[in-house]
Formats: sequence, structure tokens, C-alpha cells
Amino acid sequence: MQIFNQKEALIQFLKQEKTENKTLGLVPTMGALHKGHLSLAEKALINNDVVVVSIFVNPTQFDNKTDLEKYPKTFDRDLETLKLLNENIIIFAPSAEDIYDNNVTSETFDFDGLEHQMEGKYRSGHFDGVGTIVRKLFTIVQPDNAYFGEKDFQQLQIIRKMAAKNQLPVNIVGCPISREENGLAMSSRNERLPQDIRKEASFIYKTLLQAKDKFGTESAIDTVNWIEEQFSKHSDFSLEYAEIADEKTLKPVKTKKENKRYRLFVAVYANDIRLIDNVALN
Repeated sequence: MQIFNQKEALIQFLKQEKTENKTLGLVPTMGALHKGHLSLAEKALINNDVVVVSIFVNPTQFDNKTDLEKYPKTFDRDLETLKLLNENIIIFAPSAEDIYDNNVTSETFDFDGLEHQMEGKYRSGHFDGVGTIVRKLFTIVQPDNAYFGEKDFQQLQIIRKMAAKNQLPVNIVGCPISREENGLAMSSRNERLPQDIRKEASFIYKTLLQAKDKFGTESAIDTVNWIEEQFSKHSDFSLEYAEIADEKTLKPVKTKKENKRYRLFVAVYANDIRLIDNVALN
């Protein structure tokens, strides 16, 4: 397993790989790897000759300094996990100073309004930070394919938009949400949940599935109201938002229309730990 901490060294290494007409896959992560991350890496390994997994906790996408400080960091364990998966995976684990050229700030992006929905309303500057780091990784690695999980569906759509608007020659591959046995969407933040709350968090996914059934016969507004009512009865979880949106525009649904794809999104607090999830509705 080869590990690169400096972007220039990785760029030079990958130049040689590309001269051999090998396909290159990128899996961007912030570490604290779980089975969801591994499913992305597995798909990348199947579809590409060379796979780069980046491990970098990106400071510019955190609007909450405490959240950044508490974000789990398990680098040695992550390396062992990836080595067991495939010893040929290339690891890119830069410092913030290296990848940002000693200027750790975000660029400003226009994602045609996608950035103003849901997460954008609650996390100031978050998607500028995401766009900044992902474009930097694309520039450094120059992948043919890049893999992102659908748990962060809004992020996935924003990255697709960025790639299209900037005519970046990379195929963005969305991968299904990986879930724990009780249905909780896998997330690095789950490691911070007390065991009793982590077990009880099955309530989130169960509520989404029940809401999906309701959406088949009821309006979007009535469905969201029902979700809010369910969470109001549960003392362990605080609902930040529940929203049914058009998958393409991410705008809230007012009236259901045929030939439109809809998705239900929630953000939930368990104590001070923020969890997000979503399900396709049709």
C-alpha cells in the first residue's frame, strides 16, 4: 500500500500510471471509515485499474468549530481496514497546508440554487467548502470516476452540478446508502453515539419508510407534518428539518406531479450529534 502525504508526489506518481492507459477511480473520504466507505472503494476497485482513497478532514466545510474538533480521527485503523480490502489501494492523506497551499479558505460557487436548499439553510458555507475540496482533489488526482454515497444526496447532486458546469472530465458515481443492522444510515458520526441511542436510532429509518408509504396516498405537506409529529413524541431525537424535494432541483414539493422523482430528507440531532438520512419516494 502506497501512502502519499504531499500532492506533488501523488501527481508525479499518477502521471506514470496514466501513461499506461489505466482507468483511475477516486473515493474521497474524511476518514473514520465504515462499511459504507468500503462499499465505495469496492465498487471503485471493480471498475478501475487504479484506485485512490483520500483521507482528509476538510476544515472549510465545517460551519461548527466544535464539530470539526470532535470529528473522529482513526487514521491507523483506516489504513489497516483498507489494506485488508486491497493492498493496491493508493492513500492520499495530505495536510490542510499542503492541499490548500497554506491558504485554508473556500472558493465561492454557484450551484444553480442547489446549495440553498436543506443543508444549505442550516450550514453556512458548507457547500462552498465541499466544492473547494472536491475540485482540488479532482485537479490533483484527475480521476476517470469518482464515488460518493447517496446518504449525502444533496452533496452528490451538487458535485454532479459542479462537474457539469466546469466541464470536468470525470464520471460521478452515486452509490446506495449503507445501513447498520437496525437501519441507521452508516456515518462516521455514529461512533460518537451512546450505545443505547445508537440502537434506538432505528426509529429514524423506520419513520422514513412509514412516511414513504404515506406519500403514496397523502400530500407532501401532510406527510411532512406527520413526520414532525412522530419526532415530537420521541425524547431522544430532535428533528431539525424534514423535507420532500424534487431529486433534480432539490426544491420542496408543493404538488406531486407525474414523471418527477421525489426524495425525503431529514436532519436529526441525538444530543449534540447531527445525523442525516434520506429515502427515494418513487
